[in-house]
Amino acid sequence: MKKAKAMPVIIGGMVFDIHATATIPATAKSTTPGKIKFMLGGVARNIAECLLKLGTKSFMISALGCDLAGEALLEQWRSAGLPTEGIQRGPDITTASVCNMFDINGDLTAGVASVDTIEKYVTPHWVQLFKSVVHSSPMMMVDANLNAETLEASCRMAAELDVPVWFEPVSVAKSKRVVAVANYVTFASPNEHELVAMANSLSHENRFSPIQRDQDKNASIESLFKELKSAIVVLLQKGIKYILVTLGPDGAFLCSGSGPSGLRECLNDTKYSDGKSELFDMVSSRCSTHQYFCSTPCKGGSQLFVMHFPALPAIVRGVSGAGDCLVGGILSSLCSGLDVMQSVAVGVAAAKAAIEAETNVPSTYDLTAVADDAGKVYNAARVVFQESML
Repeated sequence: MKKAKAMPVIIGGMVFDIHATATIPATAKSTTPGKIKFMLGGVARNIAECLLKLGTKSFMISALGCDLAGEALLEQWRSAGLPTEGIQRGPDITTASVCNMFDINGDLTAGVASVDTIEKYVTPHWVQLFKSVVHSSPMMMVDANLNAETLEASCRMAAELDVPVWFEPVSVAKSKRVVAVANYVTFASPNEHELVAMANSLSHENRFSPIQRDQDKNASIESLFKELKSAIVVLLQKGIKYILVTLGPDGAFLCSGSGPSGLRECLNDTKYSDGKSELFDMVSSRCSTHQYFCSTPCKGGSQLFVMHFPALPAIVRGVSGAGDCLVGGILSSLCSGLDVMQSVAVGVAAAKAAIEAETNVPSTYDLTAVADDAGKVYNAARVVFQESML
């Protein structure tokens, strides 16, 4: 039986972020006036912080240096009462860091990442030390900052222990590491560019081209899905059970390869840790169980079912942590006992709050506001495709 205090396991990057935002249009090969901020970041760390602020504690497996950046990152874990045993430290470790540059609109224009520490020190052996924690976990999330060997070992261990795996691609380049783990992954959360890169890698050919959305900003959701459909099918056929394709201001597609009933059935695989929570109660009262959960299983188990969840209007202050908070909101909701569609709606609401914050993760979450926003997203979600993949 699962222990009462079991927590989701988060494996990946804890990163010290430097955000440089220009206050005037940048000039090539010259410094530009602007503002520089230091933030606690890293995809896995951001997701874990979002989980915490939505009421779900997690167990972090990562690596930090014995330096000022490492101390700043670790102190937050200590002050929050989160376990730190999974965070490896040592005099030879340099804390991972990223410098991101944003234009006057807050959009990322360039960045330099020094995250070799995660690849070098978060090893299969280090992860294996916490097998008992993974065994008692309702879900494990891995980010693609891990090297392929550690990704494969971590996901294989989770699969053997019947623990669902969430794969976060991190970037276009690193998303290709899915090749080592696709058959172990329960959920994956690529944006459209990462989706194309993953599909090309899994099919061992460059069949798919990046979507050129700037050429048709008024394209319908249906036409966008049509462009992405073939790549989505590749990921599903390679073993990934559920795909959340993030679309920025256009929201997200939730995709299942086994029809609408597949979304219901995946709940049986998720072993909840702390029972019903305040988040569960608030969201449940605003989002009744969706009619599609009453659908009968599709014949042959190969029906592509896709729902679109719209984004919410937001005052944009920063976008760097929005995708991570989307995932964090979904994971926290799943671990509280909400169904998949309710959880995606919460994720969209959590992402909105992140967009309106100046830090990667909002300093606090107003659960009432999150639940209200989730209700709006949930009630506006609609089916965009339902048909056999054969």
